[in-house]
Amino acid sequence: MTEPVARIEDLRVEAGGRTLVDGVCLSVLPGRCTALVGPSGSGKTTTGLALLGEYPAGACVTGRVDVPDGRTGYVPQHPAAALNPARRAGALLGDIARRTPGTRADRTARVAEALRLAQLPDPDTVLRRFPHQLSGGQQQRVVLAQALLSGARVVVADEPTTGQDALTKRRMAAELRELRARGIGLLLLSHDLGLVRELADDVVVLQNGRAVESGTAEQVLTAPRHPAARALLARDASPVHEPTPSPGAGDRAPEEGAPCLEAVAVRAWHGGRRTGAVVLRDTSIAVAGGACLAVVGRSGSGKTTLARCLAGLHRGWSGRVLLDGRPLPRSLRGRSREQLAAVQYVFQDAHAAFDPYRTVLDQVSRTAVRLRGATAEAARAEALALLAGLGLPEETARRRPAGLSGGELQRAALARALLARPRVLVCDEITSGLDTVTRHAIGDLLRRQRDEAGTALVLVTHDLAVAAGLADTVAVVEAGRVVEQGRADQLWSAPAHPFTRELLAAAHGTGGTIRAAPRR
Repeated sequence: MTEPVARIEDLRVEAGGRTLVDGVCLSVLPGRCTALVGPSGSGKTTTGLALLGEYPAGACVTGRVDVPDGRTGYVPQHPAAALNPARRAGALLGDIARRTPGTRADRTARVAEALRLAQLPDPDTVLRRFPHQLSGGQQQRVVLAQALLSGARVVVADEPTTGQDALTKRRMAAELRELRARGIGLLLLSHDLGLVRELADDVVVLQNGRAVESGTAEQVLTAPRHPAARALLARDASPVHEPTPSPGAGDRAPEEGAPCLEAVAVRAWHGGRRTGAVVLRDTSIAVAGGACLAVVGRSGSGKTTLARCLAGLHRGWSGRVLLDGRPLPRSLRGRSREQLAAVQYVFQDAHAAFDPYRTVLDQVSRTAVRLRGATAEAARAEALALLAGLGLPEETARRRPAGLSGGELQRAALARALLARPRVLVCDEITSGLDTVTRHAIGDLLRRQRDEAGTALVLVTHDLAVAAGLADTVAVVEAGRVVEQGRADQLWSAPAHPFTRELLAAAHGTGGTIRAAPRR
């Protein structure tokens, strides 16, 4: 029998008075993929990091973790945390390439091959950029290139398709299949059950730190025995974009009134000068109150930069952003307290958006104190109620950010923005890396915020099913330009631009179902 390249036996991890992982066992064989699935906070990342010998601070660890070769590659859910922000991508990859003997030309060739295998288009441009100048999907693929350069025999891939468009996701799946073909063992931690079905040979289902079911992928994914596994698969079979109807709700047409938020001829670049690399070119969008605009497109196309311009977070840009017809200052620092509250931004990388040394509850409630003038006591009570509605009880909210999973912290980031009672909510890939149950809950919350509070939503997403369920209008961005925009139902059913057709075809090819949800 082939010896495993990694093995975990009866792993138990306790930290902060709670059990994160409780008796998990699994093995990873060369050329095979073992997938860990389960809801946010179930212990997937803690288990995966055990192969690297990394545990939470002060953790009590028992059990056995064995990686015979000693070399483990890691692709984190939040790739920015694995990249030095002060060094360009080329320097980061060059450092790893220098660990292997060879000439400078050999190292350059190895870096180029790793970038090719990681599916990074225009690698020369990527190598010259700092991590903050890359999209989330580009950062993810740079980290994958690092793992490939390290020569690891086992790779831990933690949500490797988070924040990626359907086209890139398809290429990433192909690259991970190639890793297996080269004899590399893969431990896949993912909420993307479509990716799990495509790649996994074996599946382990986690709930509250325990392995409640395990077996071959065919056994677990087609005939699950445990209720938790059945619930996870049942919600995945139900499209995220089909809302639960409200009593008495009727159909409604997309809003066509005056825009609540409007961007006119926005041009953006990286660096402090207009001569820097151009990211957006003459981009114009608009969204009305109580409506949702979905901004979709390829990773690195400029979607996040556009969202950051709307929120005053991007430094180098020209054009105008109007709130109720009145220009907003370009920089966040130039906006009044009312303007800051009116346009709220929810980051894709929730970990980077929180202070690691203060509790999540303190940071969430502070929004109501600073932007609405609420008392500390009232703000805390309101924050606890909102967090509980998102599945985060008080015990969880009183932890520091490191004590929450990525999905839990993403929900806390959304709660923080909602406490400002914004006119416009800009959401950057906020359903990325969430399990199907949580994704449905987030979609329902955004739907209520749009319909009941009249909030205008700008939804930057690669998940076209989520976009279909929320969006009244859609803007498709490619290479820094809006190549197509219009009513969602028309765009899904009859896309005019070739890139839009390609994007929709790729989404259908990865198991997506694109159908506009009924309007309420």
